[in-house]
Amino acid sequence: MPRDPRHDILFQPLAIGPVTAPNRFFQVPHASGMTNAAPRVRAAFRAMKAEGGWGVVSTGATSVDPSSDDSPFPCATLWDDADIRAHALMTEAVHAHGALAAVELWHGGAAAMNRTTRAAPLSPSGVPWMATHVGFISAQRPKVMDADDIRDLIRWHAEAAVRAEQAGFDILYVYAGMGYLPYQFLMTDYNRRSDAYGGPVANRVRLVAQLIDAVREATHGRCAVALRISLQELRARPSDIAPSEAHEVIGHLKDAPDLFDVKMDYSAFDCAPSRFAPEGSHEAVIDFVKTVTDRPVVGVGRFTSPDTMAGQIRRGVLDLIGAARPSIADPFLPAKIDAGQSADIRECIGCNICISSWHDGVWVRCTQNPTAGEEWRRGWHPEKTARDGDGQVLVVGGGPAGLEAALVLGRRGFQVALAERRRRFGGRLLFETGLPGLSEWLRVADYRLGQLRRMDNVALYPESGMDAQDVLDFGAAHVVVATGARWTDALCEANELPGGRATGPRVYTPDDLAAGAEPEGPVAVFDFDNYYMGSAVAEALAARGRSVHYITTAGSASAWSFMTNEQPQIHQALARRGIALHTLQRVTGFDGETLEMAQFFTGEPRQLAVRSLVIVGLRAGGSALHQALLAADLDSAGIASLHLTGDALAPGALVHAVWQGSRTARELALPAAATRPRRDLPGGDLPGPDRPAGAPR
Repeated sequence: MPRDPRHDILFQPLAIGPVTAPNRFFQVPHASGMTNAAPRVRAAFRAMKAEGGWGVVSTGATSVDPSSDDSPFPCATLWDDADIRAHALMTEAVHAHGALAAVELWHGGAAAMNRTTRAAPLSPSGVPWMATHVGFISAQRPKVMDADDIRDLIRWHAEAAVRAEQAGFDILYVYAGMGYLPYQFLMTDYNRRSDAYGGPVANRVRLVAQLIDAVREATHGRCAVALRISLQELRARPSDIAPSEAHEVIGHLKDAPDLFDVKMDYSAFDCAPSRFAPEGSHEAVIDFVKTVTDRPVVGVGRFTSPDTMAGQIRRGVLDLIGAARPSIADPFLPAKIDAGQSADIRECIGCNICISSWHDGVWVRCTQNPTAGEEWRRGWHPEKTARDGDGQVLVVGGGPAGLEAALVLGRRGFQVALAERRRRFGGRLLFETGLPGLSEWLRVADYRLGQLRRMDNVALYPESGMDAQDVLDFGAAHVVVATGARWTDALCEANELPGGRATGPRVYTPDDLAAGAEPEGPVAVFDFDNYYMGSAVAEALAARGRSVHYITTAGSASAWSFMTNEQPQIHQALARRGIALHTLQRVTGFDGETLEMAQFFTGEPRQLAVRSLVIVGLRAGGSALHQALLAADLDSAGIASLHLTGDALAPGALVHAVWQGSRTARELALPAAATRPRRDLPGGDLPGPDRPAGAPR
């Protein structure tokens, strides 16, 4: 199918200083959790995007010196020559597909606690970042930088730039965003200096300009130099000589870098979840940059629509379409647009599980793309699957795991039957995507159903509940059970373990709400699941006119959602809807009129007058169908293998269900030796499966 002419502009080359991007698709720097300790994993992860058509592929933040140490969070380094080869694996892999490779030179300043190196953090004026989340809290406070420290910082960037060029990078970033050290010099919140680096904007931009010059001079102009800068706070601050301090800063630097990469200041807004921000949400902040500079500008906005991307360029907002999350969800997004196959894009759902990966200190994960991070370790490819399937597979359950399993099995060449007891496929998504802000999550089902319906070797059977005898009589050689999990009415004990049950009238779980139950108000939502469900249910009930109390054992609403950048907006949403918030409380009893609570640490009792209780806590997996089949004579029925997968195997987030479904399908009917993952070590490989890196599975 030919490319839509409306999208031709996305495939025009663009000069960035001394180098040329082959198209307008720019995978901006983003965390992957793949540090120098996993160089092959990192190289394969980034190379997949280059293979998929991204014209520029960047690695994540890379520390220029041991005084910028982000551990225990994943932290790549360019501290000495030993780091060069680890990065060269990535640049070589990216160049092999015709893309440019970029590196983000990073110094965290007061935001880097240097827990491993134990170097004193650096700051323009000794102002610490007073984090409130336990993962970032530290008793360490930064040192006020003197003239020698500033000279060192410039030298560290120059030396890291030389190593970056030796590693093969084409574009070298100076990073003045997201609260890191060059950004700290721009902001009066951090910068209270009275020397040539403090005071008016013209002084506060001095260090950034010197870093750009140092990086360019160190590489003698052979590499492009990019400036990544946060503009959210600066845009909101008045200036005496420009519309805002952001305009003034860009005006001072308009000719300094070869490329401006513009973004927000805070992760919760820069990488805002789809629950609270639409595609292209950055435009209101960054739209002025191209009116001030003639240098190319790249920015992000969770772009998945090619029409939106082309429109950003035509309207003069951006020159290059930046992406982090969409490039993870579909590394082949550019190639699909180029081939006129936009309908096949695996669109990012904005759940931000990828961001939680960095907070967890692990390789990146993606709900839509279960192959992310598995390109080298398991040889998984997002678009290519070995055609090695033989025989028929029956998949029971058409939720996220069942849909993914059926898709992979179909691509492997099996004859696949997917049976779902309900009229619609989608499983848990059918209820969850009807909750406030979660509609885009239905893309998980829509993408897979769109692919499955075009496959001749896959048959879909809605309204087809199956018991054990039905499965035995079906005649499939392999059976995959993906029947999901169920919410329970278990309460939470003082030892933080689920136990006991709420036995009063009008006690509900999300499953009851999904089945159509309408709790009578006032309603208490007791959340110790701590992810999105409790707050989303509370919002939904409040939107239907109920008076709602949100109760949690944690210190904040949806406590785990800090990991996905949702926590600030969740609190704001609860406040907008007038939902009463009760933290550090656990429910101890409910009689239909009075809710009994206890303070989580002290046990101090409290009471609330409510008519209904919704418990969002423990989910239970397992499958009666699977248990019955285990007890049956599978051999006589011709069933060679039986598998339990997804939430039925182990309840989790959507990302876990999809990944389990994918793994089950990719490993079905293969010997264990062919599926054992390889381990990536900086000094070499341990023995692993006998297949080349990147071989599709």
